[in-house]
Amino acid sequence: MSREVVVRHEAEEELAAAFAWYEERVPGLGAAFLLAVEAVIESIGRNPMRHALVYKSVRQALTRRFPYKVLYLVEESRVIVLAVFHARRNPRRWRERT
Repeated sequence: MSREVVVRHEAEEELAAAFAWYEERVPGLGAAFLLAVEAVIESIGRNPMRHALVYKSVRQALTRRFPYKVLYLVEESRVIVLAVFHARRNPRRWRERT
């Protein structure tokens, strides 16, 4: 049974910015990025406990092909995506959202 996945506004903004950046460099690459993130989010919804804890109760799942992580919290009936975050950015920025 899949859990409901809620994507916070900040994560949606990060996703849109990354899409635009990739799409600007190579047409179609932004769409490939979105597909990679969507696959990770679907995986999280199906099995949220699969991925490692990285900070307090925050878990992270890595995307394939792109250096991004999806950071999320698991609640009883849903999953909350806090960030879609480039792997080389300072983690303090997403930790403030917990």
